[in-house]
Amino acid sequence: MAVNRTNLTSNGFAGNQVLYSSRNFWSGLLFGIGLIAFMDEVFFHQLLQWHHFYDLATTRIGILSDGLLNSFAWFAAIFSLFMLSDLRRRNALWPVKWTGAAFLGAGSFQLFDGLIHHKVLNLHQIRYGVDILPYDLVWNISAVIFIAIGLFILSQTRIAKRKKAGNSHA
Repeated sequence: MAVNRTNLTSNGFAGNQVLYSSRNFWSGLLFGIGLIAFMDEVFFHQLLQWHHFYDLATTRIGILSDGLLNSFAWFAAIFSLFMLSDLRRRNALWPVKWTGAAFLGAGSFQLFDGLIHHKVLNLHQIRYGVDILPYDLVWNISAVIFIAIGLFILSQTRIAKRKKAGNSHA
């Protein structure tokens, strides 16, 4: 027996949001990752030319690594937008959950970049020839703030999801 997914609850829309909750999350997360990676690439790598994604080789390799990062960012963002389009088509877009996941994705990528790429693997620094501590602090603290915003928004969707699930059984 086929399930009519638009009528899972009395108003249908809430049912689709709950049914496609994880797809809303993953679409938002990928968009956040793609957006922040793209912004990092454009501002810090291309416009300001502070560093390349991989600075431990020649400039040519650094530019190639920037191109690969840019490609990754675009593919993540565009794939997430296809997922978003599908959610809208199914009348299942949960904008609050999607936005929370986007903040979480952006912050997670930025923190991963700041801690793993900059410090653990030492692939590149934010800037060279300056006191790096203020740059590291701003970069990583802003990443934690993005993550906190995302987690706060997502916690609100968990509460809403329980309410919606409770209303559908009433």
